[in-house]
Amino acid sequence: MNPRAKSILLVDDNVGLRKSLRTLFEASGFVCTEAENGAQGLEMAERLRPDLIVLDFSMPVMNGLEAASLFRKRVPEIPIIMFTMFADEAFTKVAVAAGVSEVISKERAASHLVPRVASLLKFPTK
Repeated sequence: MNPRAKSILLVDDNVGLRKSLRTLFEASGFVCTEAENGAQGLEMAERLRPDLIVLDFSMPVMNGLEAASLFRKRVPEIPIIMFTMFADEAFTKVAVAAGVSEVISKERAASHLVPRVASLLKFPTK
């Protein structure tokens, strides 16, 4: 593992999407870990201290807004990108108020995430 690589925690209940995002991010030089819900993501974020969290909204156990609010309290230094189908202006305001740095719609290609994450982390991608 590259000691300078930036780490990303992917929190989404869809295993196929997590694997696809992991492939995209790792191909660009990031290191990824995965969680299947907000509660598991919170535990992993506290333990691993990733450089950034990519978070879904609609998940079992703990949804993304609840998780984002707890992430802000427990690991406030970690930026959060919410990658969700609920990316309208009203939802974005609520998400930002909960502690999300940016909301990106899943309707856009997942490849849009890599440049946004790289920009937020000031990380040159491969």
